[in-house]
Amino acid sequence: MENPSSKNKIVAILLCFFLGGFGIHRFYTGHTVLGIVYLLTFGIGGFGVIIDFVRMILGSYKDSNGNPLAS
Repeated sequence: MENPSSKNKIVAILLCFFLGGFGIHRFYTGHTVLGIVYLLTFGIGGFGVIIDFVRMILGSYKDSNGNPLAS
């Protein structure tokens, strides 16, 4: 069993939904480099944000340490 992340799943989902184009959810979960990429490309044209949002809802999104987000 993996240790849960210190980052909250609900907060990450809300950040992704409202500010995903700016990569704020990526910065929040510790993925700084991808956060910068999302910031410069507006969430990789929106597709990256949609994929991240679905992965968060399904529970397969992990923080930068590879731990699942806490509920």
